[in-house]
Amino acid sequence: MADLARSMPTMLRHAGWWEGEYRVIERDGTLSDFHHMRTFCEFPAEGPHAYLQHNWLRWQDGRTLERVFGASFRDGRLWWDTERLQGYGWETEGGIVMLNLVHKTEADLRFTEMIELSGNGQKRARTWQWFRNGEPVRRTLCDEWRVGNAL
Repeated sequence: MADLARSMPTMLRHAGWWEGEYRVIERDGTLSDFHHMRTFCEFPAEGPHAYLQHNWLRWQDGRTLERVFGASFRDGRLWWDTERLQGYGWETEGGIVMLNLVHKTEADLRFTEMIELSGNGQKRARTWQWFRNGEPVRRTLCDEWRVGNAL
């Protein structure tokens, strides 16, 4: 945990419960998806993961989906290798968290994500830039607000 705190100090401020709205915008500007998500971010003191993110997605038509993403920490970065995603995350000097992830189910699809936390730590903005075969195809815009602290 000490190495993670030195390399990614702002990332640790993301611990806790978040609610958010996610909008997926296609390259032509059309809204292709809108959903709500409840997220719990944690940094376990023990076990194989330095970071765990639990997501509960819900759509207005009643559909729901749950996902958990675990990451290890090495070489100053968080590393994901799940059944769906593979890649890494780092923190800029300005405290912005960046992710570079590839979809394992679609090898030609990847995204870069930027996560910026508000000064008071109560809101955050996430922006995903999606690329297929190296060409930009969509953006995901996420607005989230803190609803609870870490356990």
